Amino acid sequence: MNKQLSCNVQVLCDINISEDVSKVKNAVLNVFPDLRISIADSQLVGKSNDITYLTNISELIHNKKTNNAFERILKKNTNENSTWFFLNKQAAFVEIVALCNDADESSLGPIKVILEADDIESVIELLV
Repeated sequence: MNKQLSCNVQVLCDINISEDVSKVKNAVLNVFPDLRISIADSQLVGKSNDITYLTNISELIHNKKTNNAFERILKKNTNENSTWFFLNKQAAFVEIVALCNDADESSLGPIKVILEADDIESVIELLV
């Protein structure tokens, strides 16, 4: 992963009343190890300006050859200098990175990942 490329990574995840907060936190940390996380008002928020937090996702995309689908999702969700995608929360809990096309694909709600960069196209190219 290119550390010279600047990218802000924000991870958002709603915590349902029926969910154990520590399990939701672990699910996020399984995908984004060492991410700084805060929890407030039933929402988990993680933030970083280190693009290397996306290494697990980039490796998955290349290993499973899902880069075309992922690129399509990222480009569809691009708005000026940002883009976003959903990950399945239950899959993340068992250390599997699974992309979701929409929020309903994750029954307990998805993990939303927002990427912001001056050159968002280069970030997308790096990931896929």
